[in-house]
Amino acid sequence: MFANYLIGLREGLEASLAVGILIAYLVKSDRRDRLTPIWGGVTAAVALSLLFGAVLTFTSSRLSFEAQEAFGGTLSIIAVGFVTWMVFWMRRTARFLKTELHQRLDAALAIGTAALVFTAFLAVGREGLETALFLWTAVQAAGDSSDPVLGAALGLASAVVLGYLFYRGAVRINLATFFTYTGAALVVVAAGVLSYGVHDLQEAGILPGLNTLAFDVSDAVPPDSWYGTLLKGTVNFTPASTWLQIAAWLAYLTPVMTLFFLPSRTATPAGTPSPAKP
Repeated sequence: MFANYLIGLREGLEASLAVGILIAYLVKSDRRDRLTPIWGGVTAAVALSLLFGAVLTFTSSRLSFEAQEAFGGTLSIIAVGFVTWMVFWMRRTARFLKTELHQRLDAALAIGTAALVFTAFLAVGREGLETALFLWTAVQAAGDSSDPVLGAALGLASAVVLGYLFYRGAVRINLATFFTYTGAALVVVAAGVLSYGVHDLQEAGILPGLNTLAFDVSDAVPPDSWYGTLLKGTVNFTPASTWLQIAAWLAYLTPVMTLFFLPSRTATPAGTPSPAKP
């Protein structure tokens, strides 16, 4: 529940901030008549995300056990790729998110209504599709539990409230710092999702080593205990893990976390003047 709350909060906050920036820019520019296309794009993006989740659920329910495992494992790996790209992109551009969105909105206003709808659709749709995919993989891992859905819903609700408070100017935090720490937490979550995806592919017979366990601590960490559930929900830890799962977890987490915290040049949006050289 906590891991999916974090996903819903981060993805939802990105979308809420984007929508708030677009709306604030139109209001301050005395272009309130252009708000309807913005909300139209937001509504279309939300509908597409829900439809995407429904298609994933419907498709997987009609497959055999092996095909379900292969489908789930493949989508888990795709979800890890999306989340990894997202955390690095937001870490690089969070400082200039407002300027970038203003530039896109200026271009959309010059083109027309359809461009405004498309701008808002892109701002929300990317986060919506990523959330739907990541949440679907979490639900598959949790089995019959509704905790992932509840956690994501609470995260999204919190994001909407925070987005509104940002818009009203009631809350001010360093977004670059916020996205750095939540990004690091999501890298750990993504490593667990990757490990779970590898296990699914092993059960489908696509990858070898299903019965070659690296460790089995089921007696010390029962899966149905509160701490076993906590580890499962936060980092997808399983008491019995194969060598291939451990290798995948380490091969992802070590380089990605290292690269994530390496100092890097922050991207500067187009049109932003560079400091003069001496």
